[in-house]
Amino acid sequence: MKFSRRTLMGSSLIAGATACTRYNSIVPVPPETPAPWGATPSPRQLKWHDHRQYGFVHFSINTFTDKEWGYGDEDPKLFNPTDFDPDQIVAAAKAGALTGLILTAKHHDGFCLWPTMLTEHCIRNSPYKQGKGDIVGELEAACRRGGINFGVYLSPWDRNRADYGTPSYITYYRAQLTELCTRYGKLFEVWFDGANGGDGYYGGARETRKIDAVQYYNWPSIVKLVHDLQPDACTFDPLGADIRWVGNEDGHAADPCWPTMPNEPYDQAKGNTGVRGAELWWPAETNVSIRPGWFYHADEDAKVKLPSKIMEMYDQSVGHGTTFHLNLPPDRRGRIHDRDVASLTAFGNALRATFANNRADGAVATASADLPGNSARNVNDGRLDTFWLAPPEAKNASIILDLPPGRSFDTVRLQEWLPLGLRVTRFAIDVSDGGDSWTTVAEKDMVGPQRLVRLPAPITPRRVRFRTVAAEAGPALREFALFRSVAPVDLPPLKVTDASIVDRAGWKVTAASAPGGEAILDDSPRTAWTSPAPASLTIDMGRSETLAGFTLTPTRHVDPNAAPPMKYRVETSVDGRTWTPGGEGEFQNINYARATQRLPFTTARPARYLRFAFPQPAVPAPAIAVAEIGAFR
Repeated sequence: MKFSRRTLMGSSLIAGATACTRYNSIVPVPPETPAPWGATPSPRQLKWHDHRQYGFVHFSINTFTDKEWGYGDEDPKLFNPTDFDPDQIVAAAKAGALTGLILTAKHHDGFCLWPTMLTEHCIRNSPYKQGKGDIVGELEAACRRGGINFGVYLSPWDRNRADYGTPSYITYYRAQLTELCTRYGKLFEVWFDGANGGDGYYGGARETRKIDAVQYYNWPSIVKLVHDLQPDACTFDPLGADIRWVGNEDGHAADPCWPTMPNEPYDQAKGNTGVRGAELWWPAETNVSIRPGWFYHADEDAKVKLPSKIMEMYDQSVGHGTTFHLNLPPDRRGRIHDRDVASLTAFGNALRATFANNRADGAVATASADLPGNSARNVNDGRLDTFWLAPPEAKNASIILDLPPGRSFDTVRLQEWLPLGLRVTRFAIDVSDGGDSWTTVAEKDMVGPQRLVRLPAPITPRRVRFRTVAAEAGPALREFALFRSVAPVDLPPLKVTDASIVDRAGWKVTAASAPGGEAILDDSPRTAWTSPAPASLTIDMGRSETLAGFTLTPTRHVDPNAAPPMKYRVETSVDGRTWTPGGEGEFQNINYARATQRLPFTTARPARYLRFAFPQPAVPAPAIAVAEIGAFR
């Protein structure tokens, strides 16, 4: 069984949407400031929280093989982007208001995007720039030109290396990490993928290798190596790293998502919610791709997430106290596809418009209690290096903004002063048109690094109050801001013109081990056909096509009663009577990544009928679930 990439780990920046002032410019804290409550972030974590949203760039051999996970036997000559444009990638990220990019310098297939001398399985042996290219360096330089941060991803798993699973591979991996941390300037994040051990090429062995990831990698020493070489770079995500996984790849964190966790190996359920009062400051990063898959696939051009969906994910990540890590996969040219750019731009425009005008500017702030030097006016003074602080015993403290007439808003943004810990457990937002009569419009758990409270409709009160409902100590607020939201303009539907994609018009399910097979043809990943295992399905395409393979999309909905299939066997027929084997194998990481799988047949062949057998679910479950099946020429 494969595990998730996460589960095995035990110059147009907008001042409103991203907190650009860094904690390293904090004014001195008066000596009488109370002690922090509970766990607090390190200096590098404080800076990282303010990055808010940034991009992932999955680009490698997989881009050219149309896979999500490479096997490790790919010829480096396959890597040949025809128009790699790092400045276009950076411009797309900035259009989407992203503050940085993290590049897959090496994915599980082991192919390296920088001209390392540690292995021959790298860009030196590709046609790109006659072997003189350096994708890592070129994107890093573009990020510097564009004024955004740069980070790297280095897969600990390597399906190419003959010595994977032995001590010598760890020496190799540390040497790779050292090159990346010393050649490419200041990094803001170094990303370790959690997928470790399984089948692979392994220098020609073509076998399955299992490891104990915690013992094998010695993560504390790996994390220390990064911090020694890049003191400001946060690491993702084993126990002892700076950042944890949010527990899904769907773009949403729990409400709330506490940045504290127990000092114990990662637990997926706890990772999604965090644990209030736990001893480690181990905040979550919410990662998701703008497309169904992590690498570019032409058949997903019409499935790019709409701007409204990206905004929803922003609210459910940054708005719940995590960072938002949005993947932007370049195509085979080496550019972000026009559809992705359009969606990013519409989202970024809406985000900039929403947070451009703080409706709390000029409001008079008064608090029920505060300490000298940390008065109420600090919550809306336009600075992020000041804060309001109530005395430790004032656990029920509140702060009021008296607004000028006619100020409407529907979004409240709050930030806690993190060096003093997570003091507020629960809070309320109240409004008043005057006098002592208040109406509660929202009540939530946790303020934390950033909390967005979206109201159902704009309101125009004269006063707005932040009130602690439960707290461990007097609150410390860095910001109490009000905004009027601007909805992103969604994109019109896109018709895919890729000739390799077989049109499913006229397809029908003629046999199935359970009813409801038509769900695999309804163009919705949210609906699925479910069947007890073993499951089988036969499709009549209504016409003969010359097919090169099939696609299978698992349902995005996680159901304890049904899981995606672990393995497959596929056959083809031109007449529905005589069947030819098309191949069999295992779906890669299908239960966790939930991305479309593209499986080639043993040879291209004419076919009208497809017959599938799925022997078992990818994880223990009563049934198998499949959302979509397609085919390609």
